[in-house]
Amino acid sequence: MLDISERPDGSLDAPFVFTVNYMPSIAQISIKGKAKISGEDTKKIAEDHKAQKSPPPQLLQAVSNTAMGDAVLISRSLNIPPPLPPIPQAQTQAQPQPPKSDTRYTA
Repeated sequence: MLDISERPDGSLDAPFVFTVNYMPSIAQISIKGKAKISGEDTKKIAEDHKAQKSPPPQLLQAVSNTAMGDAVLISRSLNIPPPLPPIPQAQTQAQPQPPKSDTRYTA
């Protein structure tokens, strides 16, 4: 969130930039937009922003989810991997082998 400004109708505008960097550096996706905030908590959000407090987590989550969906669609159209974190591989532990018995055959 870059800034939060009040609108004449009582809602808020919150411009944002959502950037995805790839490692290794094969691409960078930047999405710029403006979130419109309306509801009962707009006064509190505006006051908190003026007091240098961070935006509510619900607002950040909503913007991030929407921008991530757009970034996935853009990555598909560019034929690059989607900007999702890698899924950790479940590590399988080797089963302990039973000790080999020292078998001797005598005749």
